[in-house]
Amino acid sequence: MSSLSLAVRKRRHCEREKQHDVEILSPPSKEKEKKKRPMSQISGVKKATQSPSLASACIPRFGVNTPHESQLAKEIEDLSRWGMDIFKLAEYSGNRPLTVIMYSIFQERDLLKTFKVPIDTFITFMMTLEDHYHMDVAYHNNIHAADVVQSTHVLLSTPALEAVFTDLEIMAALFASAIHDVDHPGVTNQFLINTSSELALMYNDASVLENHHLAVGFKLLQEENCDIFQNLSKKQKDSLRKMVIDMVLATDMSKHMNFLADMKTMVETKKVTSLGVLLLDNYSDRIQVLQNMVHCADLSNPTKPLELYRKWTDRIMVEFFTQGDR
Repeated sequence: MSSLSLAVRKRRHCEREKQHDVEILSPPSKEKEKKKRPMSQISGVKKATQSPSLASACIPRFGVNTPHESQLAKEIEDLSRWGMDIFKLAEYSGNRPLTVIMYSIFQERDLLKTFKVPIDTFITFMMTLEDHYHMDVAYHNNIHAADVVQSTHVLLSTPALEAVFTDLEIMAALFASAIHDVDHPGVTNQFLINTSSELALMYNDASVLENHHLAVGFKLLQEENCDIFQNLSKKQKDSLRKMVIDMVLATDMSKHMNFLADMKTMVETKKVTSLGVLLLDNYSDRIQVLQNMVHCADLSNPTKPLELYRKWTDRIMVEFFTQGDR
């Protein structure tokens, strides 16, 4: 057989082999991007809308620019009063109630100086955090977060807790209150689980929202000029993180009855001094009170003036009905 015939037969054989090959199509670019994104990536984190660098000398009186400074000052007078009108504060602050409340409380408690928190960093972080609450969510938004922070602040000032907690524990409780619902989508844990959402998958159906709020809250500290804990020691950072995690996870309503039973047991053992101040001599007891305090602040609407309570009731009903329409 000639060399030409051999070449022709070889070429035909190769062509027949190719007919049986399975063509592997390259996935679309969007599919590639989806596959590249690791499961560990925290969703919901976005770029801040304000400048990351704020000169300390230019920080407004209440941390935000507003044409209603005098009205805002009047509302801030109620900072340590149960039943403060957080809706008016939101209005006068240009919908920055969380930033204003946290800045005012940290100043009043001298926490910025105690932990050497740069003021511009604090304001940048708070505005970034506030931007990650959704304005289109009726109840679980920045106004609710501000209300919980302010309520926690008041509870920390009660006579039974006077001088009980350290400055680090107080800062942890306030920080936990501030981040406890960040990036809330306006639906419940059960909704996320039942719809097989990505968040439910990531957190194995366990305290889905609470785990997400914690992840976003701590992740935002890594944004430019946002690390308000930069001057804490390693031991302080570790301690604060543990406390914050314990407190935010305790806001999961599925744990409500267990926490209530534990608190009842603590009250019955009467761990108080002769002056009526709580005696908390170990981490378990201390974090239990802090957990219940933040949880109470989170559910405190019914104890507020009726006008405020009605507003909150209307908002939660809107949020529930919106979930039902999905």
